[in-house]
Amino acid sequence: MMKTTMKQWIDGIIKNNNTVAVPVMTHPGIELINHTVKEACCDGQVHFEAIKALAEKYPTAAATVIMDLTVEAEAFGAEIHFTEDAVPAVIGHMLNNADDIKALKVPSLKAARVPAYLKANLLSARAISDRPVLSGCIGPFSLAGRLYDMSEIMVLIYQDPDAAHTLLAKCTEFILKYCKALKATGVDGVVMAEPAAGLMSDDDCKRFSSDYVKYIVEQVQDDTFSVVLHNCGNTGHCTKAMVATGSAAYHFGNKCDMREVIKDVPPTALAMGNIDPVSVFKEGTPEQMYETTTRLLQDMKQYPNFVLSSGCDTPPHTPMENIDAFFKALDDYNNSL
Repeated sequence: MMKTTMKQWIDGIIKNNNTVAVPVMTHPGIELINHTVKEACCDGQVHFEAIKALAEKYPTAAATVIMDLTVEAEAFGAEIHFTEDAVPAVIGHMLNNADDIKALKVPSLKAARVPAYLKANLLSARAISDRPVLSGCIGPFSLAGRLYDMSEIMVLIYQDPDAAHTLLAKCTEFILKYCKALKATGVDGVVMAEPAAGLMSDDDCKRFSSDYVKYIVEQVQDDTFSVVLHNCGNTGHCTKAMVATGSAAYHFGNKCDMREVIKDVPPTALAMGNIDPVSVFKEGTPEQMYETTTRLLQDMKQYPNFVLSSGCDTPPHTPMENIDAFFKALDDYNNSL
């Protein structure tokens, strides 16, 4: 655990003339230690070693765990498809109607791979003390969509909003329990991934996502533990709903314009983003990465609460040369100030 609090860490970033970087990446670390994605997603020790390897290699301002949006769904009983070198995926859906929702039981923290993820966070918090460790979880609406089917839940919120709220309440109960357990491991915050909320209007996003996220934030966020709300489905249309959660930081995907969305973020909260993890981090050249990163840094120069990041979790087989170019651009930019 860090010697400083998360509040001090955030205040320090805002007051610092230099920009810092917190790319959401663990997969390059898995490759550094010669393991597979499946091994890291199922074995807390391997997961931790990947996080530690990346923290030792790159000057990130915080370490992050894998953004795995299947852990909580699997705990509820969803079927998960694993491959050696791709992120896990939910197969189909397990709920079909209001009766299924009513019968759904909120699982314990011993279910499925939850213990493996708690282990990875515990080991990371103990081993990494020079920067925050940010754990990860899914958001309530995104979890509900994985249990009910994403297309079907978009229909449900209009046809039977009471059933939708019942499901969201159960998802929130489990996520809150999980976040409290993550906090207890000693990590410094959690990146809550709520991309499905970007499918809704700002008003619906607030009703069916942000109100529930806010409830979790109010229960777990304090000076020592921060919630980073990630919504890569937001194109800029639901930033106000995101900010209504009161999270300490907001993480934006590459579909939105950082120059616009950052205007809606309070100056006391961090705005993080948003280099494309696929077309730039994985598929671009080092030269493209350098140019794209430099342009974003220049665009954000008037915002001291900006934190350079990827738009989402960097995928497996992202070239190290591109990550190097990302940090080279950041160094050159800071040295030019």
